[in-house]
Amino acid sequence: MGDQMDSEPRRAVVTALVELGRSRDFRDRADAGHGLAAFADVQEARRPLLELVLDQADTMVTLVTAEALLRRQDKAGLSVLASAWEAAGGQQRGWIHTAIDDVLGIFSEDRDKAMRLCEELMQDDAADGTARRARRLHEILVGLDPVLRPA
Repeated sequence: MGDQMDSEPRRAVVTALVELGRSRDFRDRADAGHGLAAFADVQEARRPLLELVLDQADTMVTLVTAEALLRRQDKAGLSVLASAWEAAGGQQRGWIHTAIDDVLGIFSEDRDKAMRLCEELMQDDAADGTARRARRLHEILVGLDPVLRPA
C-alpha cells in the first residue's frame, strides 16, 4: 500500500482515529493509538501516532501506542517509534522502553527481526534523520536480552 490511501473507507478510519486521538479522555487516546498503529504506513497517520506516543497527559497512551507500533514488526512502526524516542522526555522514554521490553523482550526472533529492520532503516540516506534515529533504536535493541531463544 505504501504511503497512499487506497480507499475512502481507509481514509475515513484514519480520520476518525485521528479525531479520537484528540479526546480529553486518556482511554480514547489509547484506543486511537492502538488502532492508528495499523495505519503507520499511511502518511496521514504518522504525525498523530507520534503525538500519541508522546502523550503529555497519560503514560498509558504512550505505552499502548508504542506496543502497537512494535507489534507491527515493520519499518513503518519502528520509524515512528524511533522518532518518538528522539523527541521523548525521561518519563516517556521510560514507558517506550517498557513497551520495547514487553513486546520484544520475550522471543529472540522478535527482537532480532526488529534489529534487522532497524539496520535497513539505518541505510536510509534521506536528510530527515531516519538513519540516525534507527541507529539509536538499534542500540537499545542490542542491549535487550530476550527470555526465550530457539533451542
